[in-house]
Amino acid sequence: QDYFTDENRVLKKDPQQDYHLEYAMENSTHTILAFSRELHTCDTNDKSITESTVRVIWAYHHKDMGEAGQNYHGSNRGTKSLRLLNPEKEEVLSASLPYFDLTNKDVPVPDKDTTYWCQMFKIPIQHEKHHVTKVEPLIQKGHENLVHHILLYQCSSNLNDSVLDYGHECYHPNMPDSFLTCETVIFAWAIGGEGFTYPPHIGLSIGTAADPQFVLMEVHYDNPSYTEGLIDNSGLRLIYTPVLRKYDAGVIEAGLWVSLFHNIPPGMPEFVSEGHCTLECLEEALGAERPAGIHVFAVLLHAHLAGRAIKMRHFRNGEEQKLLAYDDEFDFNFQEFQYLKEERTILPGDNLITECHYSTVDRNRMTWGGLSTRNEMCLSYLLYYPRINLTRCASIPDIMEQLQFIGVKEIYRPVRQTWPFIIKSPKQYRNLSFMDAMNKFKWSRSEGVSYNELVLKLPVNVRCSKTDNAEWSIQGMTALPPEIERPYKTEPVICSTSPCLRCSIFLTLFVVYVTVSTIGNIGPFV
Repeated sequence: QDYFTDENRVLKKDPQQDYHLEYAMENSTHTILAFSRELHTCDTNDKSITESTVRVIWAYHHKDMGEAGQNYHGSNRGTKSLRLLNPEKEEVLSASLPYFDLTNKDVPVPDKDTTYWCQMFKIPIQHEKHHVTKVEPLIQKGHENLVHHILLYQCSSNLNDSVLDYGHECYHPNMPDSFLTCETVIFAWAIGGEGFTYPPHIGLSIGTAADPQFVLMEVHYDNPSYTEGLIDNSGLRLIYTPVLRKYDAGVIEAGLWVSLFHNIPPGMPEFVSEGHCTLECLEEALGAERPAGIHVFAVLLHAHLAGRAIKMRHFRNGEEQKLLAYDDEFDFNFQEFQYLKEERTILPGDNLITECHYSTVDRNRMTWGGLSTRNEMCLSYLLYYPRINLTRCASIPDIMEQLQFIGVKEIYRPVRQTWPFIIKSPKQYRNLSFMDAMNKFKWSRSEGVSYNELVLKLPVNVRCSKTDNAEWSIQGMTALPPEIERPYKTEPVICSTSPCLRCSIFLTLFVVYVTVSTIGNIGPFV
């Protein structure tokens, strides 16, 4: 039956029954319920199912429901973030394909809530071109709920083997400088994910001088019970083939350059930041390397803990195209590449805008762009082909008008551009850094709204980077953001009352029962 709940957690039967049982099976250990419903029921008691992340909440009791109503589930409950409309691409892979593993070696997981552990690896394939066709998670048995997500970054090729000596906690003041050269995400996995399969005509190239030599694996450990003595050996498996595919995959980081120039006032229920992959950068890079355009087939949208929603907007000749990707229910702990339903072509002169929505209602100080999870980012990683020499297409908002907004009149101008610069006047900010002054300013919600309107109109500094931090000539130039409609105008929802193949979803629920007497003889269930 179709039930819903209110803010008092009381279950109520929905007068509009939109969930339909397809079949049910039960044996001594499992109950299986398969059901379907329309994506958009237009029932105020239902959530629409879109391409965004969905929080699936589950609870059950080991006894069937009696006449008195539902039995309380007790501890038999949980939640999981899923993308119901983004199934993994199915591809038949030969079991004989070679692979290599990138795994942590006996990492001691601290007895604290959250740990990010970073380890550098060298790609073992060095002398002949191959294509990676699939990346799979290797989660240590029993650690299925401990390992929350894994990111793999491409690092500078100018490193040497000395960086491989040891791992270190990520985003730590004492972490090795070599970690800072690892900026482009080439793979992302989150709890519940099954890995990433490249489409049949595309592969991640390894083994040549232009390919990743060194990679950094970041593992997020989630230990809310502060369990002591945990040792982890999880990681990734990269399956590759010597049979080359037609195209090499590339990755472009688009959005806001990670810096203190990106900042969000405290106490804001909604604040929007925009990162621009400008037409000037795409005109130069694509015009020189691929005038016919590149084809995007998957996107990873990335923010941190204050992130609530992200959109990747696409403009051509001033006209907005269909969204490239979006997630209106962003979950920092569930980050994976989304396959696009159809490949999208990006042409020279197109504009891409990464639009990030944040909430800082629970914060009383400024939130700054940065690497820590309490800092923020606003990025999109585009998986595309054929690979060109463009790794970053981003922007930085102008800083001087941000200073003027809080009343700064003059700064000490150093001989060289150093950070943080110091404020000269007015008196209340004298000798303070930009960060201190922004925190000293008395932010109200109305001031925050006015500041948001200002930063969205500011000129931007163009970042247009090649491999190993080389730059296209447009790098560092100032550009004006395009005139765009805000907020984004969503397509109208079409409600349906009759089943159809394209507008309904089919779900299967498995409930596993384990008797106490057998728990000691089996592995954990996920």
